[in-house]
Amino acid sequence: MRKRLFLIVILLLIAAELIIAMLLIRSVRVEKQDTVAYNSCRKEIEMNFGEPKNYPNELAYTIIDNEGTVLHRSMGGASDSVNAAAQNNDAVYDLKVGGEIVGKVIFKTKVAESFDRARNLLMIDILVFTALEMLVTVLYYLNLRRKVVRPFEQLNEFAVRVAGGNLDIPLDMDRGHVFGSFTEAFDLMRSELKKARIAEKKANDDKKETIAKLSHDIKTPVASIKATAELGYELSSEERTKEYFHRIREKSDQVTALTDNLFHSSVQDVTVISVNPTLQRSLPIAELIRNADYMNKAGDFSVPDCMVFIDKLRLQQVFDNIFMNSYKYADTPIDVGIRKEEDYLIIRVQDHGPGVKKEELAVLKEKYRRGSNTAEKEGAGLGLFLADYFMQQMNGKLELSSEDGFTVTIYIRTGEM
Repeated sequence: MRKRLFLIVILLLIAAELIIAMLLIRSVRVEKQDTVAYNSCRKEIEMNFGEPKNYPNELAYTIIDNEGTVLHRSMGGASDSVNAAAQNNDAVYDLKVGGEIVGKVIFKTKVAESFDRARNLLMIDILVFTALEMLVTVLYYLNLRRKVVRPFEQLNEFAVRVAGGNLDIPLDMDRGHVFGSFTEAFDLMRSELKKARIAEKKANDDKKETIAKLSHDIKTPVASIKATAELGYELSSEERTKEYFHRIREKSDQVTALTDNLFHSSVQDVTVISVNPTLQRSLPIAELIRNADYMNKAGDFSVPDCMVFIDKLRLQQVFDNIFMNSYKYADTPIDVGIRKEEDYLIIRVQDHGPGVKKEELAVLKEKYRRGSNTAEKEGAGLGLFLADYFMQQMNGKLELSSEDGFTVTIYIRTGEM
């Protein structure tokens, strides 16, 4: 039942109720009192006062004395007192015998009966039409719940299932309610999402397979490079040449280790790359810095001897990313300063390039974020993000500043044996 039809039916019922009520009110007729008959009966009672058997029986009346005591009733009688007679619109006449009032006769009229009948009919009219209006309202509510409320609840339940990732259960479609076409669109959305999820899974599987193949293919030439570097190291007689071959060999080991992580980082979020710090001597950090500074732009520096909490592979990546950024965006000499302070070994790496805007420093450690001065340079915006992540996993931290160039300060947690 539609809203317009419901309103029309309700208005018709109300109109019918009002019309019938008006007709009932107009049908009420107050019958005139038959004063001639009343007077004739009264005189006959006066003539036979005290002899009830001779009283007339054509009318319904009650005889009371001056004290209000009922002396006689005829045909069921009328009111029992003058007050009751006034309330019931009954006629009251004095009874006189020998010129003296000896009582009263109360004649029953039909005025009260007429009003009672009209009132009863009005009550019936109101009750019947109210029941009909309630019935129509209940039917409209049930229809509304079936065609609007319940479909909406089903859509809500369907949305919750889809949000939870359940794309297998279709949505029941019923074109008989107002959400019919909307329901079809919702189920079409579920179907397309399911197709998209299947396609996404296939793409991810293909990517994993490709990366696994690339990982294997990368390891083969790296192993050859390492073997050649080891042979060159053994055959070389000059120390400087030996140092170069040694760096090639170390970089080969690093590429191999990073390749092992390549597959894992492709199937997981980058923030779950494993970092396994241990307590180690700090002196090898100098070698990690020199390995990262393969263009020899850093000046002299020394590393205080202490125990540090590091993962050498990840710390090497931190230095590699920092020096690579400096080479790419500054291409100036690099100052490296190292000091021990309280619970940290602090390494400060500063270039003398243009730096970045101060308002951009806060976002450079976020994934895929780069400074405005990098527009013409290739990069993914992951270097400082990864460096910061690795330092956090080693219980350290990484800070950025931009004064007289770009500065990266690395805080490495120290410890005791």
